[in-house]
Amino acid sequence: IAQWIDRVGAKRMWGLGFVIFSAASLANLGLDGLGPAIYLLRCSILLGAALVFASSLCYVSQIAPPSRRTEAIGLLGVGGFLGMLVGPLLGDLFLGTGQRSREDFAALFIAAAVANLVPLLLLTKLRSPEMDGPVRSVRLTDFIRTVWRYWPGAILLVDFAFGVAMTCPLIFLASFIDQAPLQMGNLSMLGVFFTCYAGWAIALRIGMRRWPEVYGPRPVLIGGMLFMALAMFAFLLVDASRPWLLLLPAVLGGTGHALTFHTMTSLTLDPFPPQYRGTASALALMMLDMGTFVGAPVLGKLGQVAGFNSLFAAVGVTCLGATWIYARCSR
Repeated sequence: IAQWIDRVGAKRMWGLGFVIFSAASLANLGLDGLGPAIYLLRCSILLGAALVFASSLCYVSQIAPPSRRTEAIGLLGVGGFLGMLVGPLLGDLFLGTGQRSREDFAALFIAAAVANLVPLLLLTKLRSPEMDGPVRSVRLTDFIRTVWRYWPGAILLVDFAFGVAMTCPLIFLASFIDQAPLQMGNLSMLGVFFTCYAGWAIALRIGMRRWPEVYGPRPVLIGGMLFMALAMFAFLLVDASRPWLLLLPAVLGGTGHALTFHTMTSLTLDPFPPQYRGTASALALMMLDMGTFVGAPVLGKLGQVAGFNSLFAAVGVTCLGATWIYARCSR
C-alpha cells in the first residue's frame, strides 16, 4: 500500500479503498455458512479500511501547509470520530434488540457499503496533489530503504503503544460490559461509552485544533498519552454497582485520543519529504496495527487469567512507559 500510494497517488488509492470496502461488505450477503469465504471478505474489508486510512493521511499531509499539517490531520480525524459516534448507534439499531435475523445483518452490511460509496463520490471533487520526481518502485527493498533513510525515531514506540491502548475500547470493552455486567435501564452501555468518547473528542479536536501549531506537537502528544493512561486506570473504578463511572474512562480516553493521534502521526510523517508520505503514513499505521496485533492476544490471555483490572492496568503502564521513553529520546 505504501509503495503504491507513492507511485499512483493518494487520491486514487483512497478511492480504491472505498470501492474494496463497499464491495466486500456487499459480498457478505452471499454467504450462507462459515468457510474460507468469510475470512477472505473480512480481510478485504480490512484491506479497504487500510487503503482509506493510509491514503487519506498521505493526501492531507501533501496538500496542507507544513505549519498546519498536524491541524489538517486532526480535522480529518474528526470524520473518524463521527464514524465512531454513529457506528455503535447503528449497530444497536440493526442488531441490538430481540432475536437477530439474517435481514438485520443484511441491513448492517448495506449501510456500511453505502456509507463508503457516498464519500467516494465526494472524493472525485478533490484536487490531486502534485507528484514530484520520477515514478517510484513498488519493491519491498525500496520501502525498507526509504524508511531507513528517513527513520522517525522513538515516535514509532508511541504509535505502537497507542495501538495497544485502542484494543480496550475497540476489542475488550464489549466483553467487559457483559461480564460486569454494566446496566443503566434500557441504555446500551457500549453506545453510551462511544457517544461520550467520540462526542467529547470531536469537541476537543475542533476547539484545540491550533494547539500543535501554538505549543508544538510534542507537548500535546505527551499530554494526550498521559490522558490515555489515566483512562485505562479509570476503568478500575467501574463495576456493576457503579456503571455510570464508565463515563470517566470515556471522557479521559476521548481526551487522550483527541490530543494524541494527529500529533503522533504528524511527528511520524515529519522526517519524510512529500513524495514519500505514502510510505510514512503506512509506517505510522503499521506500528499502530502492530500494537493491536501483538497486544490483543497477550492482553486477552492476561484478562482471562487475572481479570479485566490487570488488563487495563497493563495497558496504562504501557502508555506511560512509551511516553517516558519518547520524552527522554525527543529531548
